[in-house]
Formats: sequence, structure tokens, C-alpha cells
Amino acid sequence: MIAKILVVAFVCTGMAIGQSVVAPEAAAGKLPEFDAATIKPTSPSNYEINGAYTYSGGIFKCSGCTLHYLVMLAFDVQNWQVSGGPNWIDMRAGSQYDIEATPPESSQAIHLILNDPSHKTPPSPEQRQMLQSLLIDRFQLKFHREQKEGNVYILSRGDKPLKLQPPKDPDGFHWAGQPGGGAVVMGSGVAGTNISMPELAARLSDFIRRPVQDQTGLAGTYDFEYRTGNDDPDSSATVGIIKSMQEIGLKLAQGKGPVETIVIDHIERPTEN
Repeated sequence: MIAKILVVAFVCTGMAIGQSVVAPEAAAGKLPEFDAATIKPTSPSNYEINGAYTYSGGIFKCSGCTLHYLVMLAFDVQNWQVSGGPNWIDMRAGSQYDIEATPPESSQAIHLILNDPSHKTPPSPEQRQMLQSLLIDRFQLKFHREQKEGNVYILSRGDKPLKLQPPKDPDGFHWAGQPGGGAVVMGSGVAGTNISMPELAARLSDFIRRPVQDQTGLAGTYDFEYRTGNDDPDSSATVGIIKSMQEIGLKLAQGKGPVETIVIDHIERPTEN
């Protein structure tokens, strides 16, 4: 199961491209940290899981997570924006971890209250920084960022009326994909629940394997659904996404912009709890 995690990016400035670092924030003592974190190898019965969520009280839980996925999560980048590191960081069997972490009393995350104990949300920017700290401390992560101009897509308002509705469940999970719950938007349409436009842009980026920049100017979260009425096996994911965005009042067009990659210089299996 691919986790449907969508968040706001954490941007690090003032770093020379190609410079290998732990993190300037960590050196200055600015990265927040979890108050406590338990890391355990994933049991074989959960090898197919690769997901992370936040619950009431800011409790962060990750099940069956590979190190590659944890780096994606910590830096809010897509799969293809992480490179380097040993081969085992992306292996499922035998190299996955279950993590449960609690934020400190001084954090913003600890004040998160959800109406139902089973409700979950994506990690906040603060929690992603805490996860960076965890990777640096417990997994000995060292990395650098590389950024260059590349092909991107721009998500903006379209010519058709917006077909975005207020979320039926404001505490519900933030998700977007194919109607009926599919992970990839092809020719059958698009659906979303309680999702913001920056989150939608990140989700679309994962599908089409290019950065998608949100320029809609729309705040808040939304529910939406558009069905074409038939699956088109000859339609690419990108073509299907572009058409579906048009039908819900948005526009997805090619452009140029910065493309960032997180390069892993060093990482180790975690220290014992």
C-alpha cells in the first residue's frame, strides 16, 4: 500500500549546492526534536505497508517504512527526488521500520485534537523537521541538496467553474487519486477528500513524476470527484490528469522551475532503542 502523504515543504536556505552537511538548522540547534521515539524492525506480516500518519496529541506513527520513504517524508519530496545511499534503504523485506514518536510539550503538534481517536492527518512541517532530527540522530543521516532548473507543471485556476466542495469530514484523511480509491489517475477521472491545493499539487507530482507548483491561490481543503464514465487504456496518467483538472475547474500546464533532489551521502541502520 502506498502511503498518501501530502504536506507543505520544508525549505532550507543559505546552503551551497553540493555541500555535504548534517543540516545547518541542526548545527545551530534550531531543528525541533521528538520528546521520545521508538524504532523497531517491521514484522514480516507488515512488509507491504509503507505509511506514516499523525494522531491526536501529535503522536507520529510510521508502519513498514523504508529509509528511502522516511527521507521522502522528512523533506517533503517525491520518490524520484531522493538519490544516493545504499541499496537496502529502498528494500521492503528486512529493511523496514515501525516508528512511534511523541512531540514535546512545547511543540505545536501536541495541541492537535481530532474528533475521533482513529482519525489521522499528514505530519505537519514541524513534525517533518522532527523526523529530520530523528534521521540525523538515530540513522546517522548526512545529505546535501542539489537544485537545477527543469521541467515542471503549474497548477492554476482554469476557465471552467470550480467543482470543489467544502470537506464533508474536516478531520478526515487528506487524499487524492482515482475515483473509487485507485492510486493512479488514468482515464477514469479524479477524486479528492479534505485536500488542499498544495497537497493536491504534491500528489499530482507523484503521479506524473515532475514537480507540480500550486498557483491556484485557493486556501482551505476540498472534496471533489470527476468521473469520465469509462477507462481509457491508451491514455497516459498525465493526459488523464490534465483532462480531469480541466473538468473540476483547474488547469495543469507545463512550465519551467527549480527541481530539488535530496542526495544521501551517508545513512546507517538505526541505533537500538
